[in-house]
Amino acid sequence: MELGSRLALGLLLLALCSAQPVKFKDCGSTTGKIIIVDITPCPSLPCILRKGQSYAVNVTFASKTSSQRIVAAVYGIMSGIPIPFNVPNNDGCKSGIQCPIRNNQIYHYLNYLPVKTQYPSVKLVVEWELKDEYDRDLFCWRIPVQISS
Repeated sequence: MELGSRLALGLLLLALCSAQPVKFKDCGSTTGKIIIVDITPCPSLPCILRKGQSYAVNVTFASKTSSQRIVAAVYGIMSGIPIPFNVPNNDGCKSGIQCPIRNNQIYHYLNYLPVKTQYPSVKLVVEWELKDEYDRDLFCWRIPVQISS
């Protein structure tokens, strides 16, 4: 692992020490089971996401399958329409997890959700999926958020 990646991972782990578990809605985890979703900072729902900031996301889940690769997909859902959000790294194997994923193991997925300054100030639902190599959801969760200046 290169120095920049190690530093980013270390900062993420430090941020997660003060993470708050949030209440989430499971939206179809088929090949895994979510144990905890932590977002820093998000002390209450809806999460207030400030433009220009990034939020640490830590999902602890149990795998119900084996998979060589895993990929994240994040959406903002407005009026029932999913709008893709970019995350810094959609490769789950580079987000705190060493692949391959094994059946009946517990994993800690770590990533960031950057909130771009050009996003509108709106209330919406964030949906975060982590898919296995067969495009099945290891996890899928939703939380309400409010993007603000």
